[in-house]
Amino acid sequence: MAGRIKADDIALVKERTSIEDVVREHVTLRPAGPGSMKGLCPFHDEKTPSFNIRPAVGAWHCFGCGEGGDVISFVQKVEHLTFTESVERLASKLGMELHYEEGGGPRDRGPSLGQRSRLVEAHRVAQEFYLERLLDTSSGEARVGRDFLRGRGFDGEAAKHFGVGFAPRGGEELTRHLRAKGFSDDELVAGGLSGRGSRGLYDRFRGRLMWPIRDITGDTVGFGARRLFDDDRIAAKYLNTSETAIYKKSTVLYGLDLAKKSIAGERKAVIVEGYTDVMACHLAGVEGAVATCGTAFGTDHIKVLRRILRDEADLAPAKVVFTFDGDAAGQKAAMKAFGDDQRWASQSFVAVADGGMDPCDLRMASGDDAVRHLIDDAVPMFEFAVRTTIARYDMATAEGRVQAMRAAAPIVNSIRDSSMRPEYIRTVAGWIGVEVEQVRAEVARAGRMAARDAEKGDKARDAQTAGGQARPDADVVPEPSEQEARAALPTPDLRDPVVFVERQLLQTLLQYPGSFEPADIDTIEPDAFTAPAHRAVFDGVRGAGGPQVGLSAKAWADRVTEASPLSVHGLVAELAVAPLPTRMDKSTGLPERRYVSALLTRVQEVSLTRQIADAMSAMRRMAADQHSDAAQARELSGRLQDLQRELAQLRDQAS
Repeated sequence: MAGRIKADDIALVKERTSIEDVVREHVTLRPAGPGSMKGLCPFHDEKTPSFNIRPAVGAWHCFGCGEGGDVISFVQKVEHLTFTESVERLASKLGMELHYEEGGGPRDRGPSLGQRSRLVEAHRVAQEFYLERLLDTSSGEARVGRDFLRGRGFDGEAAKHFGVGFAPRGGEELTRHLRAKGFSDDELVAGGLSGRGSRGLYDRFRGRLMWPIRDITGDTVGFGARRLFDDDRIAAKYLNTSETAIYKKSTVLYGLDLAKKSIAGERKAVIVEGYTDVMACHLAGVEGAVATCGTAFGTDHIKVLRRILRDEADLAPAKVVFTFDGDAAGQKAAMKAFGDDQRWASQSFVAVADGGMDPCDLRMASGDDAVRHLIDDAVPMFEFAVRTTIARYDMATAEGRVQAMRAAAPIVNSIRDSSMRPEYIRTVAGWIGVEVEQVRAEVARAGRMAARDAEKGDKARDAQTAGGQARPDADVVPEPSEQEARAALPTPDLRDPVVFVERQLLQTLLQYPGSFEPADIDTIEPDAFTAPAHRAVFDGVRGAGGPQVGLSAKAWADRVTEASPLSVHGLVAELAVAPLPTRMDKSTGLPERRYVSALLTRVQEVSLTRQIADAMSAMRRMAADQHSDAAQARELSGRLQDLQRELAQLRDQAS
């Protein structure tokens, strides 16, 4: 067994090691008074820095969580090492030879070396092995890896810079190489470099392009492996190291070891989606780019970046740019990132290239400048979230605008800086094409609902704590089936005067079809009815051929029922018998013509008013869009004037 490190050597390691340099590998520091520096604590989450170091003393302390000590204890805690491993790690960086008591020697060759140090060393050797195989031009099987990189704009120097390599297809070559270097079978399996089968150990990665995944200090702790051969027995395009004692994918960001200097200096981080995207960004001059490793960007990744960005509430906001594909998956990822936006003090932005290209494809197609412009032209996360949300609705209709406004309101309400909300409300009103006051009222409503939901959540948690578990809600109603949901239409709201007029018109059509001229039906557009159920009944009237002379009232109602969707059959029956609030003409037994004309005029008036509102909304959206077409705007203005004249004529006729 190796002896303890001599006390003199421990003291020398502490004396020669700069605590500032060691801490800066994990935390971005700034001056905090004479002889002190501070940053965000790496051991607990905080918005205002309470982690302090005094380089002259060689000590650190966090006034938030109470942790503190010297440079050795910092390395122990931040890298999860034993005391001896921490001293050995620091001594290795200094190039200093340690001496051990009781005749012991350095432990970097024996099985008693701490597991982390051994696994890190095994990965360093493996990374060198893979790189040598990729760059060995005499190796025919590695050519496909070199071709893959060249096809994406990366040469041999780029491969060296990022440590990219190639895993041979043989199945045991890396395992034999690591055994020859003195690593045990258990270490190779524990590190995820080899697997154990019935015939012994085999290489975990075979016939794949290999990206070394490094921690923030630059130690290789895992690999990302890209499929190259069609006959690869593992179908997954990318295969990552499984979680091990040194590799936790939720806390590791690919490229962070190379990006941290740029991130700290510019206070800007760029989150991309793949290894080649990181390479493309760095080579294009965007050196603050990082990527997750086979998992979604999450809370632990945010904590890591916040410490480097100096994402502190009392500083000018840092900048975080997310790049996503333009497809549905990319939009989903962006909305998840927006959901985590409250965890940052920084300003978040989203960059989506034209055509949905990722940074690697963009660099190949348009060069380095295009990648830099993509990041520089990123839009605020808030704008992307709102535009993505309202794009699901048809803003050419009043219903679509109302739905879009209701969907966007909670996003506006969630903006951290409440002083910015009035400006955002005006902006969103322009995008949707509605009045500012409408959006302001909807945002206020969203705020009240959010507060109410938060209060309910607090009460539910209190109940769960008090009773062991929350009581199931007795009022929960099972959701309808997909078929039921598709068939159901909302019940018309007869408190709305417009809806009430629509109902009377449909009643008259069903009960007294002889009251209408053939041309009367042609004056009504199918979408003139505001209530969807009324619109469906009117579709049935048109589908039945319109009011026809000679049919009995029952036969006519039956024909309309057959032509209507099943969801409104009950409503047709109701309208066919419900009393009309008007007197009948004694000579004809039908409603007076002026009553029928008034109903027709009112429905037409509502339809024209809606079309005018749609046109005005479109003009507002065009005014808010700097890239709108001037010719299209003039055409829309002419259409608006025609509609306004038509409405004026209709009202003159009615009067």
